[in-house]
Amino acid sequence: MVLGPFGVTEEEERAYRFVLGVPDCTVAEVADGTGAETGAVRRLLRTLEVKGLVCRLPGAPARYQGAAPSLAIEVLALVRHRQIEEAKLATTELTDIWVAAERDRQVPIEVVHGRDANTQRFLHTQLAARREVLTFDRPPYVEEGIGPQHDLQLRRMTEGVRYRTVYDRASLAEPGQMERVFALARAGEQARVYDGVPLKMLVTDRTAGLVPFTVSGVRRSVVLDESPLLHALASLFELVWERAAPLWSSAPTGLDPVNERLLGFAAAGYTDESIARMTGLSKRTVERRMRQMMDRMGARTRFQAGLQAGRSGLLG
Repeated sequence: MVLGPFGVTEEEERAYRFVLGVPDCTVAEVADGTGAETGAVRRLLRTLEVKGLVCRLPGAPARYQGAAPSLAIEVLALVRHRQIEEAKLATTELTDIWVAAERDRQVPIEVVHGRDANTQRFLHTQLAARREVLTFDRPPYVEEGIGPQHDLQLRRMTEGVRYRTVYDRASLAEPGQMERVFALARAGEQARVYDGVPLKMLVTDRTAGLVPFTVSGVRRSVVLDESPLLHALASLFELVWERAAPLWSSAPTGLDPVNERLLGFAAAGYTDESIARMTGLSKRTVERRMRQMMDRMGARTRFQAGLQAGRSGLLG
């Protein structure tokens, strides 16, 4: 099933697939074709109609027609994007509630000041993680923190801590960043890319977090303990994670290493010219390899090839 990330259940997608293949079908035909009860099918079709996946035709008995997949998926993507925006607004509202409650209890919000102090806190927070680290990654970066962070993440992953990172597309254009991301993926990181990551963020075990920011050139971080705000940030991460495109898998894929890297670039939406520049390959070589993979997958665009590879398990 491919529509799960857009909030479509397995039963709904099964009914949608049937309607696509049998135009102008009745409720009874959908029930026979899917093996579901008639009452359940009526409810499924009403839900699919609300989601824009099917439309009811005039006349009786009721007949349904499937919406074109390209248009239907675009509508679902827009709805998911709106949900992400609503989650951002909810985060602001929850922040106000939390700050007011902490003020009433006379418990100050901890803010870490300065580049070195922030780098150390960023590393120490990961050292305390026992199960999971969630990260939003976006520029700008502090150069001194790149090496220690990379080495620490590799070590923590060998110790069984799961890392999931959503990289802003702009961050992957930073010098050497794609090579670092690819190395981390080979070591176990689950990486995705999203155009417009809303903020820098680190959440560990959903009980602690950091939100770095810069004011007047001074680097600061808000340190979060378990709270409604931290839970809202974790929920925002999951929404963006669903919408983001997979990059590379930590598991063996069976792909040629060069092709595997090219699919990651394709999922990130880079042009052949950009990929050639960042990989050192000629543009003609990139175009030839991408065309071979697209033909193999039946994809019409580089981006679609990257997404299809992610959905089929070739990418993370």
